Amino acid sequence: MCWLEKWGYKMKNQRQELILQAVEKGGVSTQEQILAYLRAHGEAAAQATVSRDIKVLGLRKKAGPGGRTVYELPRAGAEDARRRRAVLSGAILSLDGAGNIACVRCAAGMAQGVCAALDAMPPEGVVGSLAGEDTIFLLCRGEAEMRAVLEEVKALAAEFDH
Repeated sequence: MCWLEKWGYKMKNQRQELILQAVEKGGVSTQEQILAYLRAHGEAAAQATVSRDIKVLGLRKKAGPGGRTVYELPRAGAEDARRRRAVLSGAILSLDGAGNIACVRCAAGMAQGVCAALDAMPPEGVVGSLAGEDTIFLLCRGEAEMRAVLEEVKALAAEFDH
């Protein structure tokens, strides 16, 4: 087991992946059903954790068969892009970089959401991302790309910063 797994990093991604699988299969209308699906696949989670994951993943409720509401995956589109940009403006505190790594400092607890928003519309030149509690590292192809990424993230964040 790697040290990141000890602190729950792999677990979170695996849990969220399972939640997405459950929703993709259809018919999931409650958090209790999600918890049961997680348990059936060997993942233990609290209801509050599932609730946070639902928000981070951008799951929504829609009318399903028989008039009951079910969770659906987020729809890609202009409204989702607008929401992602709004998340960026409200959470990013500072931007910096070194070499080919861009560092994005966020309000406490916001890095995962900001990173998910960036991953959904990755700036050109980003190879991958890693988010902690309040810091995101964006691995860029080179120093020039890192500087361009910082400028793009800054512009995205400023778009809603009033």
